[in-house]
Amino acid sequence: MRVHFIAIGGSAMHNLAIALHKKGYKVTGSDDEIFEPSRSRLKEHGLLPEKQGWFPENITSDIDAIILGMHARKDNPELQKALESGLKVYSYPEYLYEQTKNKKRVVIGGSHGKTTITSMVMHVLKTGGIKFDYMVGAQLEGFDTMVNLEEENEIAVFEGDEYLSSPIDLTPKFLWYKPHIALLSGIAWDHINVFPTWENYLEQFDTFAGTIQDNGTLVFYSGDPELVKIAAKRNNRIKTIPYKAMDYSVSNGKTIVHFKGQDYPLNIFGDHNLQNLNGARLVCNELGIDNGKFLNAMKTFKGAAKRLQLLESTDSCNMYLDFAHSPSKLKATTEAVKSQFPERELIACMELHTFSSLNKKFLSHYKGTMQAADKAFVFFNPEVLEHKKLPPISKEEVADAFGHSNLTVFTDSTKLIDELKKINWKDKNLLIMTSGNFSGVDIKKLAKELI
Repeated sequence: MRVHFIAIGGSAMHNLAIALHKKGYKVTGSDDEIFEPSRSRLKEHGLLPEKQGWFPENITSDIDAIILGMHARKDNPELQKALESGLKVYSYPEYLYEQTKNKKRVVIGGSHGKTTITSMVMHVLKTGGIKFDYMVGAQLEGFDTMVNLEEENEIAVFEGDEYLSSPIDLTPKFLWYKPHIALLSGIAWDHINVFPTWENYLEQFDTFAGTIQDNGTLVFYSGDPELVKIAAKRNNRIKTIPYKAMDYSVSNGKTIVHFKGQDYPLNIFGDHNLQNLNGARLVCNELGIDNGKFLNAMKTFKGAAKRLQLLESTDSCNMYLDFAHSPSKLKATTEAVKSQFPERELIACMELHTFSSLNKKFLSHYKGTMQAADKAFVFFNPEVLEHKKLPPISKEEVADAFGHSNLTVFTDSTKLIDELKKINWKDKNLLIMTSGNFSGVDIKKLAKELI
């Protein structure tokens, strides 16, 4: 099989390219910009394009499939040549389905927690010696790539994202996968550039539940009233299993799960992660893994990159990095760190970086989301607003939207870093939340300097 990637440098795209290369496919690709770590990883496997840019001559009649990334535009010259030549153009999720259509598919969806739950399921399967295909949105310890596809595997585990599939395929990604086992962790409005109303966003999850295969299973968080309604509509065709957080306690900053008279100490913490844990447990039950094996495996689970990732620590200070950027994620993550270490002052620092978070109409959804922090810092770059063609917002509007009594807003990341460097971190924790990098800050290096 010969496969060509248009926009091979993307986080998901380059991982799929490597997975197909390992499978023995002949893989080529192009892109107009490729950043690290994609560049080094593609180079390591001999897949880095010789030149950056788009070259219609790359599109030849012997190509079996074109895979189109979100980074490419509709008028991409290679895409135009492929369409004119009548070649089959797949979106990323469509091709994943094509590769796994004869396997048992497990799909983890929801507005928050899906990367963590997917990685939990993957960790347990790997610990149990079960081989499987997978796609997950973060780099995980013990896994070389974020995508794996092998002919002999009978199970495929996918993180199910509700964002669009490609520039010419406006289907939400998770609608392609047609799962046998699905999980929905909760619904909180996001991606308002694509789903301009709450009703429109909610509809995607209802449609997703409708794609679960007959006699399949939907595991859902019972604390979300919308999920309860979605499950009720489907429970005559599929099995529906509700979940909530597992029973646990915290002792000396360590979370211990209590289950059927047994105690299981964990590395993860926070009520939302204990919800994630229970959802992952039920998914693994559906795959034939019993509770004891699941919970024993979870003792060694350290989490996914940028999901409450511990960057640095001392006896009296922990510094965490989290991908949180939407209001629900921000609130859950801030509360998790504060409740785990109630005796320490919590300084929470977040970046408004996504289209939704920088939208003036959406800002009010952040009201109260950082209340658990003793001190809060919010950063945004006005140039990013210009780049996203959004109306300007002021520091005052941001401060008013969050409504925190001890909050400072920054538009210059150097001033924010200077403020962090003034702090004595004894008996304090730092929580950094962003889907970006504070306009070019090396966050891991910063944590080392601060500690």
